[in-house]
Amino acid sequence: MLLDTADALHRLARTGGPAARRAVVMTMGALHEGHATLVRTAREQVGPAGQVVVTVFVNPLQFGANEDLDRYPRTLDDDLEIAEAAGADAVFAPAVDEVYPGGDPQVRITAGPMGGRLEGATRPGHFDGMLTVVAKLLHLTRPDLAFFGQKDAQQLALIRRMVTDLNFPVEVVGVPTVREADGLALSSRNRYLSAKERGTALALSRALFAGRDRLAAQSALRARAEAQAPPAGDERATGLARLGEIRASADAHAVAAAGAGLPEAVRAAARHVLEEAGRHDPPLVLDYLALVDPQDFTKAGHGFTGQAVLAVAAKVGATRLIDNIPLEFGAQP
Repeated sequence: MLLDTADALHRLARTGGPAARRAVVMTMGALHEGHATLVRTAREQVGPAGQVVVTVFVNPLQFGANEDLDRYPRTLDDDLEIAEAAGADAVFAPAVDEVYPGGDPQVRITAGPMGGRLEGATRPGHFDGMLTVVAKLLHLTRPDLAFFGQKDAQQLALIRRMVTDLNFPVEVVGVPTVREADGLALSSRNRYLSAKERGTALALSRALFAGRDRLAAQSALRARAEAQAPPAGDERATGLARLGEIRASADAHAVAAAGAGLPEAVRAAARHVLEEAGRHDPPLVLDYLALVDPQDFTKAGHGFTGQAVLAVAAKVGATRLIDNIPLEFGAQP
């Protein structure tokens, strides 16, 4: 069912039973399997009695002067088919003057300090525009749950913060990134890539996986070193000689490198892949590679523990792509 006005959306809301829950999946259209996964997850959460609404709106507020607003793909007929097949009850696809009836809004949501980091530093004002339209669509759709992909990790973090700070009565649900078989994260912008550009673009996910693998390897080394290390103090040399394990000595010295220095090692492993891709034809042009705390997107520095996000953004040809993976850093000794 295609809806294009807020009144039609509100009439749909009244058709649900008193116990029925409503979920919303917000998109800019050009739907792909990643969006379909969001819709299927929403349907599972609200059950057959609930309502799932997909919004399709290319928001002009979050595009900069030199970005791809005019060429952003608009495929509404295909979007309707994908949304319906995935389990959506309705697609809300309003015109710009329906969302912004007085023109550009004079009052907007401000993303705060987190909105100026990483994506916000590259795209000034982007997150203010994104949060403004998300806030409006939450008011218009009135959901109990809102589903967003973890591929846009900074966006997800900011939406969660807005919902908490401004007391929106909605639960925000993050859904893991969907990837092609070769690792490339699904994105509506992938359709811009030529075959050669797509080959270069694979470096984004490969870099992230290299960082993840370095974390796993060094964490395993650290655990082994801790298990084999002899007692501290004056008994250290005697203990090593008694054990007769040359490897124990080397591993004991590796504890520090595999502990407090893990964030640096993870970044270095990912950066090596990206630097190699910078020499490809066509080259990958790196915007940023960052390991950050997902709560505020500040840098995960020396000795960091807990959950982190390894994020990358780069251009291949004229297409700018982003990707990220979550990582877990264990407690340091």
